[in-house]
Amino acid sequence: MRLLTRAAPDGERLAVATDGGLVDVADLLGGGSWTMARLLADVGASLAAIAQALARGDPTRTQASAGAVWLPPVTRPGKIVAIGRNYHEHAAEQGETAPPDPVVFAKFPTSLVGHDADIAWRSADTDQVDYEAELAVVVGRMAREVPVSRALDHVLGYTCLNDVSARDLQFGDGQWVRGKSLDTFCPMGPWIVTADEVPDPGRLRIRCLVNGEVVQDASTSQMVHDVPSLVAFCSRFMTLEPGDVIATGTPGGVGVFRDPPRFLGHGDDVVVDIDGIGRLANHCRVIGS
Repeated sequence: MRLLTRAAPDGERLAVATDGGLVDVADLLGGGSWTMARLLADVGASLAAIAQALARGDPTRTQASAGAVWLPPVTRPGKIVAIGRNYHEHAAEQGETAPPDPVVFAKFPTSLVGHDADIAWRSADTDQVDYEAELAVVVGRMAREVPVSRALDHVLGYTCLNDVSARDLQFGDGQWVRGKSLDTFCPMGPWIVTADEVPDPGRLRIRCLVNGEVVQDASTSQMVHDVPSLVAFCSRFMTLEPGDVIATGTPGGVGVFRDPPRFLGHGDDVVVDIDGIGRLANHCRVIGS
């Protein structure tokens, strides 16, 4: 199932992407408005009801995906937990060895934007904006000190994420939060593919394209710490709540470590493409000083 959040005149709407278009969950189930927050309040029952309605072929109104205003699938996660240097090639291009434990940092939720939205920044703030294609995990059930063997039981599903980074701010600060958390610096979407449709999140091809050129091309099998290990590790130190997002790290090929470096600029188009998950596209815009 592909769950998404779209904008409507009356607010956010939870929808399902089907072969025939987008179906609002409120049209499937009734019972008032439906948002991702409502689904996350009772994930099991909500997913079962949606699946049953779709299987019955209940008459619904659909809209073309091309006309949608896409929001991040989860618009207000409690936290975005990001993982650094989690691909062997990415660690190597930095001159680092793979870390024995995950390197954890945060992106602020206010940095979120959806599919087709602009990534925007002021030229006076940064001129070293970089792309990072990532598989993101969306938590569906509260997780605290869960073992690796049961970690995936707490996952709602997976989505595409671009960990956009202002490298001059990131490296100048000595810690990463500001350079990773500018408004619009966390595109996510277009939807969440539920975990039942992704039997092995460790075997997905992940790519990033800038203006149609492939700049990152890897497999999630090249992660240093796989998805179950990340969920278990994070849950040891912090309670993971429904809707929380774990950005699992980026492969090699980012712009800052190229020779010469390659940064994003005004008018660039950036795509994160993950097999079995989807294609997240965004446009870059420099908004002056």
